[in-house]
Amino acid sequence: MFQYRQVLVRLRAGDTVREIARSGLMGRDKLGELHAVAQSQGWLDAGADVPDDQAIIAALGPARRASSTVSSAEPHRAAVKAWLQAGVQGRAIHAALKREHAYTGSYSAVVRMLRQLRGELPPEVTVRLSFAPAEAAQVDFGAGPVLTHPDGKPRRTWAFVMTLCHSRHQYVEFVWDQSSATWLGCHRRAFEWFDGVPERVIIDNAKCAIVKACSHDPLVQRAYAECAEGYGFRIDACPPHDPQKKGIVESGVKYLKGNFLPTRSFRDLADLNAQVRQWALHEAGVRVHGSTREQPLALYALERPLLKRLPAVAPDLGSWHRVVLHRDCHVQHDRAFYSAPFTLVGKTLWLRATDTVVALYEDYRHVHTHLRAQRAGQRMTVADHLPPEARHFFERDRRWCATQAQAVGPRCTELIARLLADRVAERLRAAQGVLAMAKRYGAPRLEAACERALAHDSPYYRTVKTILASGADLQPLVQPHTPAAYGRTRFTRSAADLFGVEPGTLH
Repeated sequence: MFQYRQVLVRLRAGDTVREIARSGLMGRDKLGELHAVAQSQGWLDAGADVPDDQAIIAALGPARRASSTVSSAEPHRAAVKAWLQAGVQGRAIHAALKREHAYTGSYSAVVRMLRQLRGELPPEVTVRLSFAPAEAAQVDFGAGPVLTHPDGKPRRTWAFVMTLCHSRHQYVEFVWDQSSATWLGCHRRAFEWFDGVPERVIIDNAKCAIVKACSHDPLVQRAYAECAEGYGFRIDACPPHDPQKKGIVESGVKYLKGNFLPTRSFRDLADLNAQVRQWALHEAGVRVHGSTREQPLALYALERPLLKRLPAVAPDLGSWHRVVLHRDCHVQHDRAFYSAPFTLVGKTLWLRATDTVVALYEDYRHVHTHLRAQRAGQRMTVADHLPPEARHFFERDRRWCATQAQAVGPRCTELIARLLADRVAERLRAAQGVLAMAKRYGAPRLEAACERALAHDSPYYRTVKTILASGADLQPLVQPHTPAAYGRTRFTRSAADLFGVEPGTLH
């Protein structure tokens, strides 16, 4: 109303509508309307009193809305409002109007109506949460820079951030993935960084921590539950689609992205983490925080004695996985293979992996614990886990064959050595078969059969078997006669002697 009163004063002083419009006080159309109303009400008389705000409002009447601002969706306001309250997006509302109500207006018209309807809704009210010292910490992941992975390929890193809610002191670690094992390891190093554990840890519903999100009863990952029990903190998962519950750490992640990452370069992941630790202590930790108006490290000095003490022995953190025992009596985890008893083939087992061991469980019954494989493709096999026929095969390896052959005799040892030295075919089964004949025929006969096979330069399983079956090993060994090689390439006898004719008669 102040603007209207100023215009009236200038009109009463004799200024024209053009002059007032040129000054920018009011547009010419609105000035024209006000001038007409002022004339009809007698407000331009310099001797009369200037009307008050209520008189001006009553004379002007309700404000008119331009026709261009009226949405063509106005006939469907009730339906649009119901969809808006149900959480339906603008594009979907526009499509529904066209499909169900033969609406021909534009999407912009729907947007204008939605803007009006949102303005009629009560404003969203948030309450800033406060936390006592050592009461809670918040955890979140944020995208980090792209670095060269040890495999030689560029890969996105992720920033694990844990923030103490009272002091705002942060632990930051960049990692390659958001797996359960990484999640647990970061928690351990964060608690060691803070030199204590808060009462509860507020998290989002990340898959590495929560199996099934729920506002009232979320299902926590088995490994994360063990971690919470080992360190003595409670897991506080935010309700789904309610990130405001962990706004402190989200602000910390935003601060990290805006104040640490820009203008810096990193050689590798180790260099990145070394720099962020220095930044957390010497820059982020000593700034005056926008909410607390205190330095995080100064408040942390008061909060630290109230944190729970770290356990004397760090909990054995392990990730749990559901695996199926393959018919080769092995399960696969992290590109390595671990055996389990053959009686469990086809069953689903629990696998618990730590940095050093891999344990297998049938439900809650412990099956076996393996040392963790050190390379991809490695097979950690226990012979007792294999079926009897396979166990016998693997037990009778090359070393076993050599030892058994020595017990039979030198000829058997030589024959077995020649079998196993074959560069073309694998002769382990043949060597096992030769040695097995000692049970049926006895070691002396096997030794004699091997000697006869070697004498004929035929060190094969079938040769030894034929000799023993025929009893040839019981006969005196006659060294095979091989004619001496011819001294020259011509016949040793003349053609005349060969054919019985007189010399010189052959032509």
